Amino acid sequence: MKYLMAVTGGLLLLFVIGHMLGNLQIFAGREAINRYGHLLQSSGELLWVVRLGLLAVVALHVWSAIKLSLENKAARPVAYAQYQPVGSTYASRTMLMSGLIVFAFIVFHLLHYTVRAQAVNLTGQDFAAFKEALPNGESRHDVYKMMIVGFRSVWVSAFYVLGVGLLCLHLSHGASSMFQSLGWKNDAYRPWLDRLARLLALAIFLGYISIPVAILLGYGKDV
Repeated sequence: MKYLMAVTGGLLLLFVIGHMLGNLQIFAGREAINRYGHLLQSSGELLWVVRLGLLAVVALHVWSAIKLSLENKAARPVAYAQYQPVGSTYASRTMLMSGLIVFAFIVFHLLHYTVRAQAVNLTGQDFAAFKEALPNGESRHDVYKMMIVGFRSVWVSAFYVLGVGLLCLHLSHGASSMFQSLGWKNDAYRPWLDRLARLLALAIFLGYISIPVAILLGYGKDV
């Protein structure tokens, strides 16, 4: 179970980094982010293979986490009279809780920007109708406008920052424990890996929240 959770967690970490780098193209302007979005949407069957594969990885990660948690509880049917954790961090003690909340956030995020369900975007606008006209007479989805309009909602941006914050709290421990579970961690470089995991989680947090923060501060106000 720990191997399964470590491997699936590593795959999800790579996706989180790649997704962040793709989203940050919004700061390169409308052309860059819309070209990126069009490239993904025009991938056809390949895009669905990736989506279904990612969904399977998420399901396996959640399942292994829940199963491990239940096994740990079953191993100690009688609770501590007074629980005083030693050596564990808050992130490590709340991995299951933060993971489930992050899962709920991901579902909302997919409904918001992938499915483009109007009921959840809190703007009253249809994101699927946002189109950018191209010089050749064709059009493509205006991802730039969708992100600008979407994050102008303070509530959406606040929930996004909260979700990403919990995700990065999860990663701050998960990225380090992944090496532990795979047997690639020893006392010599344990502190370095733990520090690297926290720095990586912080970098991911700042990268993701820079988008809604910039938009709330006026970026893309011409849209």
